[in-house]
Parts: sequence; C-alpha cells; structure tokens
Amino acid sequence: MMILSILATVVLLGALFYHRVSLFISSLILLAWTAALGVAGLWSAWVLVPLAIILVPFNFAPMRKSMISAPVFRGFRKVMPPMSRTEKEAIDAGTTWWEGDLFQGKPDWKKLHNYPQPRLTAEEQAFLDGPVEEACRMANDFQITHELADLPPELWAYLKEHRFF
Repeated sequence: MMILSILATVVLLGALFYHRVSLFISSLILLAWTAALGVAGLWSAWVLVPLAIILVPFNFAPMRKSMISAPVFRGFRKVMPPMSRTEKEAIDAGTTWWEGDLFQGKPDWKKLHNYPQPRLTAEEQAFLDGPVEEACRMANDFQITHELADLPPELWAYLKEHRFF
C-alpha cells in the first residue's frame, strides 16, 4: 500500500504541475493529501511536520528570497561565465514579441491575430517577382536532384549575378 500511496502522491504532484496550480494552493493540497494519508494510517502524521517546514519558506516571498533565491543566485554567479556583448544586446533589445508567449506554454492566439500582417516592401516584392521567379523557372528539380546532384552552372551564375548570396 505504501508504494501505491507514493505513486498516487507523485501523480498528484504531476497533475498540480501540469495544471500550473499556484504554489500556495498546491502546498495546501499537498498538506491535506498528506494529512489524509496520515489519518488513513498509510503514512505517519509526523510527515506533515517536515513537509510544512519545507513548504513555508517557498510560500512567503521574503523568506524564499533570503533563504533560497539569494544563495542559489550567488552560486550561479560563481560558476557562470560573464554575459557576452551579444547576450547583453539581446536582453537590452526589449520584448520577445509573441514567441515569448509561445515558449511559456500558453500562447495568446488573439494577441497574435491582432498584430498587423507583415507586408513586403516594393523592393522585396520586385525581387520576388523578377529574379526569384526567373531562378525558379531555370531550376529543374529532376535534373538537380537526380542527374547533377547540384545546381546547373548557368543557375549558379544567375544566382551570383543577381546577388542571391
């Protein structure tokens, strides 16, 4: 029964993490779960004491900052290399646009759809309509992939002439 109760506790923790339940509510649920297991006789009720001692600093921001975050950051500062110029420029550049929402795991699709559609400049459109169209016309997929395993010399010359790279 002990193994099943531990497995159920791991599943409970996974569900709390998956649903992004706040730390305070998760702590209350975990304490209630542990108390219920203690009342059922599966765990000792004394498990609540160390659990509460562990959870208290996490739930009060000033305690968490002084007891957990500050020592961890000091440790990271010692082992991490200094920030490069490129990293500093990236951080100073501002927001991450919509990708920040995407990588946080809960993208706001309405926010994405409210951004104006990007438009090509006249110069970009002319390049697509002219040289790119001509390069596509000159390319023969079968010849490139099966016969030459490369672009034909005249296509390479055209790409160089029109500054594709």
